[in-house]
Amino acid sequence: MTADKAVRAFAGLMVLLSVALTYWVSPWFVLLTLFVGANLLQSAFTGFCPAEMFFRKMGLK
Repeated sequence: MTADKAVRAFAGLMVLLSVALTYWVSPWFVLLTLFVGANLLQSAFTGFCPAEMFFRKMGLK
């Protein structure tokens, strides 16, 4: 798996997790969804993604 695909999978997992937490725990977890979306948007324009840097350090190409 490449780092790019891992970032997309991680972002999707975080969105699904935040939706579940919003439903079952607290409506404030919707902020996690907003954070993930904002991070994806800024990484599309700047090319800077902390999750991708982490996955590259973990050894993904």
